Amino acid sequence: MMVKLVDILIGGLLMGGIYALIAVGFGLQYGVARVLNIAHGEFIMLGSFAAWTLFTMLGVSPLISLFICAPAFFAVGFVIYRVLYTPLRVSSESPAAFEGSSMLASFGLMFIIQNLALIIWGAPVKGYSYMAYPVSFLGTVFPANRIVTLFASVVLGLAFYIFLANTRTGKAIRAAAQDADAAELMGVHINRVLALCFGLGATMAATGGLLLSMTSSVTTPFMGMEYTLIAIIVVVLGGLGNIKGSFIGGFILGLVGYIVTSFEPGLSMVAYYVIFLFLLLVRPTGLLGK
Repeated sequence: MMVKLVDILIGGLLMGGIYALIAVGFGLQYGVARVLNIAHGEFIMLGSFAAWTLFTMLGVSPLISLFICAPAFFAVGFVIYRVLYTPLRVSSESPAAFEGSSMLASFGLMFIIQNLALIIWGAPVKGYSYMAYPVSFLGTVFPANRIVTLFASVVLGLAFYIFLANTRTGKAIRAAAQDADAAELMGVHINRVLALCFGLGATMAATGGLLLSMTSSVTTPFMGMEYTLIAIIVVVLGGLGNIKGSFIGGFILGLVGYIVTSFEPGLSMVAYYVIFLFLLLVRPTGLLGK
């Protein structure tokens, strides 16, 4: 019984670590940049394909790929915001109008990325084996790659939290999250900060996808939507715009998903939707929202 409980706890944390990383990126894009990025899952898919390509064709370790993909996807996200979303924000009559137009734009972005991925990598499922040997941990056995992904996601999440809490740029991001207009009046270069947030969100998504590819051989051009929905549920669970809440919410949803998967693998998304609907009805501001 104790071994089973430890297995559920550790297994849920392993799954939740990736969910947390993905959701923090989504929360940053929506909570600060005000872009409900339906294409968020496509950056997760691109991160997975990038790791697969670098490992299978060039022999680059996924852990080293992390240092290649993170700056590359940050640059891509930053440019996308400046080219696509900054003009929409400037021309929108109100923040609500910008949220609507940016969401529609992200739908278009999702289809463009999906079809480009289909042309480049094709439809068949891709996967690879990396650090898949078993490791005994607290009396239970897990693949070593899952332990590594948990460690990496926790380190990245903590590093990002420290960046937000202690750096001048982090303080500018927090000010923009509270009131973008007031932050601009106080000297914050708001267009640059919002583009920075979108770029960081793309980086977190791609990094989550890269770590996911180490543990799951289901990389396809159409895998993104599932993870976009998971990110939305986690952000609602933690509280819209609350980065700490998104991180905690990811681990909670990972635990729930692992428990449900242990008994009935096909019902994990059903459980996520039940939590989502329950929160909308009972506490729409989330666990840490105000």
